[in-house]
Amino acid sequence: MPDGTRAIAEQDRKTRQVSVRQTGECFSCQGDETLLQGMLRLGRKGIPVGCVNGGCGVCKVRIHGGTCDKAGAISRAHVSVEEECSGVTLACRAIPRCDIEVEVIGKMQRGFLQQFGLSGKPD
Repeated sequence: MPDGTRAIAEQDRKTRQVSVRQTGECFSCQGDETLLQGMLRLGRKGIPVGCVNGGCGVCKVRIHGGTCDKAGAISRAHVSVEEECSGVTLACRAIPRCDIEVEVIGKMQRGFLQQFGLSGKPD
């Protein structure tokens, strides 16, 4: 395997740590796993899952620091080009490439945060 290919393969196997800004929780994403797949491993109720293919907008998040690769198309009805440029994406379509912090927003916010006694309403 050429050195560049080996480096990419090793990077794809690496575990990334993801922290949730509002709750301080951390979870990991393995290799090409999406943010939503990692969130679901937290094992708590209240994490809504919609279509899991970028069309419903339920899993909307804002990325704070770090980068994510796209795991497929995102419906522009739920994430505009302007939002995407400011770090907003869908957790089902985002694969972290380094340790990152996310802010849960949109339809997922209320269910995700209410277990912590947080209102889930924008500041």
